[in-house]
Amino acid sequence: MNFSIEKEVFLKGLARVQGIVEKKNTIPILANVLIEAEDDHIRLTATDLEVGMKASYPASVTSAGRITVSAKKLFEIIKELPEKEISFTAKENCWIEIRCGKSLFNVVGLSADEFPYFPQIDKEQFFQIPGDILKRLIEKTAFSMSTDESKYNLNGIYLRAMEDEGRQILRFVATDGHRLALMQTPLDCSHVEPLAKGVIFPRKGVLELRKIAEEGNGEVLLGFMDNNAVIKKSQTVIVMRLVDGDFPDYNRVIPLNNDLKANIPREEFLHALRRMAILSSEKSKGVKIDFQENQLTLSSSNPEFGDAREDFEIEYAEGDLSIGFNARYLIDILANLDSEKVCLSLRDQLSPGLITPLDDNDYLAVIMPMRL
Repeated sequence: MNFSIEKEVFLKGLARVQGIVEKKNTIPILANVLIEAEDDHIRLTATDLEVGMKASYPASVTSAGRITVSAKKLFEIIKELPEKEISFTAKENCWIEIRCGKSLFNVVGLSADEFPYFPQIDKEQFFQIPGDILKRLIEKTAFSMSTDESKYNLNGIYLRAMEDEGRQILRFVATDGHRLALMQTPLDCSHVEPLAKGVIFPRKGVLELRKIAEEGNGEVLLGFMDNNAVIKKSQTVIVMRLVDGDFPDYNRVIPLNNDLKANIPREEFLHALRRMAILSSEKSKGVKIDFQENQLTLSSSNPEFGDAREDFEIEYAEGDLSIGFNARYLIDILANLDSEKVCLSLRDQLSPGLITPLDDNDYLAVIMPMRL
């Protein structure tokens, strides 16, 4: 196998697979990227058996072939090469020669025959979703995904196609048990059976899906095959195994009777929280919020460093209330919104708070209170 390729193109492809390859080295071949050369392009494939990616890139192919090589080492090599054309040659016994300008590398790989099978997905049924909408759905919910591997059914985002107030919508929901984020968009994909029932995309797959969505505003194709989700955009295909578990009944968590409503300037609230978080407890990141008529007071304290306090005007005409929240959770919610004002709805100091943008009925976030 021999091909020549521009450094910028090769580097872009190798950068994309770094988030996919298995880094624990339990199965050596999973740390490798499969490189296939044919016609006028190369294909790069990576998988950790849960999430896989395949993408094509233009190249000048002299002789076709297949080989695998350490994704991390190859990326590091290509990254440091000069901005010139790179020559890539597979030799006997899985040795690989890489030439660029005056640089020469000989790297050992593994046989492509050992690489896991990547499913054929040409005949799958897909529906379209604009890349910018997909990006928005992920950005406004992904921060609430759990990182606790024991809560496997919360380690991702729940997707479901449903009817809401007479509209066909696609809804994304994520929660870690401490906060919940829900975002939906008008989109009729109720004919896609898995989505009509609801599916859970794994955390790692969500992060790769976000990268695809961020690459321009083109259409993203989404389909399902067995227990896998298949995503296509341009020359890139991602296959991810769906989380095998039931997502909790999130509707039970969303407060319906929070009658104490405060309309708060989002930017002012966000920056004040960031300041208060500096002197909050290292462990709990707790901040206290005191509500009085048309005024909000934030405060935090840390026995080792001191305390902080800040107040500003809001729209609030209910009774006085003091409540504690994790500052980082509030910051995550507010930082991923773009509305000028948000409504924080409360019932009492022990019940969850509900945050909604004043100009967007398709988003909400729930946050559990803290005892301070």
